[in-house]
Amino acid sequence: MKIHVTSVFVDDQDKALRFYTDVLGFVKKTEVPIGEHRWLTVVSPEDPDGTELLLEPDGHPAVKPYKTALVEDGIPATSFAVDDVPAEFERLRGLGVHFTQEPLEMGPVTTAVFDDTCGNLIQIVHSA
Repeated sequence: MKIHVTSVFVDDQDKALRFYTDVLGFVKKTEVPIGEHRWLTVVSPEDPDGTELLLEPDGHPAVKPYKTALVEDGIPATSFAVDDVPAEFERLRGLGVHFTQEPLEMGPVTTAVFDDTCGNLIQIVHSA
């Protein structure tokens, strides 16, 4: 068994697609219309057949309070692995990404947390 699709709830699929592709560097994998929304996934260009990230609309009544609580408590909705957290921090900051936590070393792990502009905090991480 392996993870095929995971999701992040977004407040606007078009805005999310632009951020996750143009800024973060993911590539669009799937786009299928479903009513007023889409089954819209992105993948890492390094692993195009790997785990897909579903940019899922946050319209369900339980989602917005959940997202708000996570953000207020500083809890990331998900985590992405990178090779070099400080370098990725500088690259993303140069593109205007707002970080809520600058790179922080915690033993063998380095993390940083940013706002994805779609209502979520996202963590980047590297394990030594």
